Amino acid sequence: MQLDQPLSEKEFDELDNFLLSERSPEDSMTMDHLHGYLTAIAIGPEPIMPAEWLPRVWGPDGNDAPKFKNAKEEERIVNLIMRFMNEVLVTFEVAPKEFEPLFVEHEVEGQTLIDAEAWCWGFWEGMELRPGSWDAIWDSEVGDLMRPIYLLGADEIEEDELPLVEDPVKAHKLGQELEANLPAIHKFWVPRRKAPVSTVVREEPKVGRNDDCPCGSGKKYKKCHGAEGAAE
Repeated sequence: MQLDQPLSEKEFDELDNFLLSERSPEDSMTMDHLHGYLTAIAIGPEPIMPAEWLPRVWGPDGNDAPKFKNAKEEERIVNLIMRFMNEVLVTFEVAPKEFEPLFVEHEVEGQTLIDAEAWCWGFWEGMELRPGSWDAIWDSEVGDLMRPIYLLGADEIEEDELPLVEDPVKAHKLGQELEANLPAIHKFWVPRRKAPVSTVVREEPKVGRNDDCPCGSGKKYKKCHGAEGAAE
């Protein structure tokens, strides 16, 4: 299966079941937690490679690992996680306003309300991979866009802010506000996002200064096109 293929409903359930199974470490992320985590990595200030973020799916210190049956199962689960990430990346690249965070729903006094807390925990953990890099948006004129993530995802908030998250209806509204803010948060980082470090691969063998010039002149490279490069 190609990594650019979104998860089917069956594959989503397969990954969900594995994360909740006894073979995953106790502190493994749930699907909504994971989705928030991947979103922060996908839209944040700089690219982060899977080798760094993937181990933390299984626990906050990155040292835990699932009890896979075999290498084939490990490859399968990692493939599902990578495709889950690519869904996030592709949506923000193609249609950021259509992005839907994976919030859970619960019934409160006959109302169906969204619970965005675990998703925000994940987003916060994604930010903590590069904490200083996020300062620009907190200090900007659009810093208020991050407030729902702070209220629902931060380890500690102010005592007078607690009623905003402890009341299910108010927490529901924060989740709605967060979903509306995500395209703008993504837009803020697009022109500021650092490019990944890339390695330039030389497709042609390097010409030595004392080799014959590849232009066919019969002269040594240093006396022909090599001299032109030095002059520049």
